[in-house]
Amino acid sequence: MKILHTSDWHLGHQLYGRDRQEEQQSMLDQMVSLAQERQPDVFLISGDVYHTSQPSATVQTMFASAIAAMRRACPEMTIVVLAGNHDSGMRMEIFHEPWKMLNVHSVGFVEKDDSRQGKHIIEIPGVGFVVAVPYTYERNMPDDLFQRLLDAVAQLNHDGLPVVVAAHTTVAGCDYRGHDNSSELTVGGIDALDADVFGSGYDYVALGHIHHAQFLHGTEHRMRYSGSPIAVSFDEAYDHTVTIVSIDRHGDVPLTETIEIDNPWPLVTLPTSGSAPDWESALASLREYPADLAACLRLNVTIDGFLPAGAMEEAQQIVSDKKCQLLHINARRAERKTTEAAALSFQELQQIKPLDLLKRFASDTGTLFDDEMEALFVEALDEVNENQREQ
Repeated sequence: MKILHTSDWHLGHQLYGRDRQEEQQSMLDQMVSLAQERQPDVFLISGDVYHTSQPSATVQTMFASAIAAMRRACPEMTIVVLAGNHDSGMRMEIFHEPWKMLNVHSVGFVEKDDSRQGKHIIEIPGVGFVVAVPYTYERNMPDDLFQRLLDAVAQLNHDGLPVVVAAHTTVAGCDYRGHDNSSELTVGGIDALDADVFGSGYDYVALGHIHHAQFLHGTEHRMRYSGSPIAVSFDEAYDHTVTIVSIDRHGDVPLTETIEIDNPWPLVTLPTSGSAPDWESALASLREYPADLAACLRLNVTIDGFLPAGAMEEAQQIVSDKKCQLLHINARRAERKTTEAAALSFQELQQIKPLDLLKRFASDTGTLFDDEMEALFVEALDEVNENQREQ
């Protein structure tokens, strides 16, 4: 069984207002070429086909045209598409039956009714099985769904064919670099699940949601995020690939190969590490960027106060005759090595009120000091003063 595993296309995504259709169409064309060249048994998209739950007609047409092209490129291939947390599960299933006529299985939402959960089991006759489970809120996930589906597959798998599970979720221990406002507990709004939630009886788990391609530690190379084929943000500063998976028999360890997807407009941050120490240094890095390299640029610069008036216009003028496009200036506040309070003279310290001193310290260190904290401090200060009066 040969699988082309991909996920997180985010079709329709715009970056700082820039339409990325050219990049996304290039990615889709490369997918079609891979399908034609490698002739996989299964083309598997593990969620987040679109960037929003209401993609435009143009974006949906781009996806449908790509699927049709893949079908022409590899007529015998089974195509499995899962809904991710960015997709509309209901929209994904509107054309469920027509898609099946083209051997395309579009699975948008989890069936709670046991009698209808068979739609999650996709049999490729003589080749293997795919257990397809789209994104759903954890509270809506039926108990032991993965294991019950795998048990059902075991009843059907008389010839020892490979078994693949496809899912879109966060798995504990994953490398979530590039995802904003995330932690070990939650990435992209999805709480982390333990790897054992997928049960036993599979040969490979084809995951989507995390954009950094990776195997999950401790899973014997049986559980993998394919990652996003093109970067969705500047912070995704790593290779973007698809994965070819080969499994001979049920129980075998999968063999995998990663194939890098070329982006005609790569996302580049200047400087390549850290931040320019001042505005003039930032502009110098733009001047030095090669004129013949196409790229979308982000400029990191450290500031003490605010950017100069017309900063973006000034920077845009520098790259106006180059192939690159400047999309964003990421201004970072300079860290103060000393607080204002520490620089006060002894006489000033004697004159300043304790509450004002504490507010200065909170401001300099970036510490939250809200009304509740102020009330607690005033209460503690009153108690200290009262104790001093009693002594």
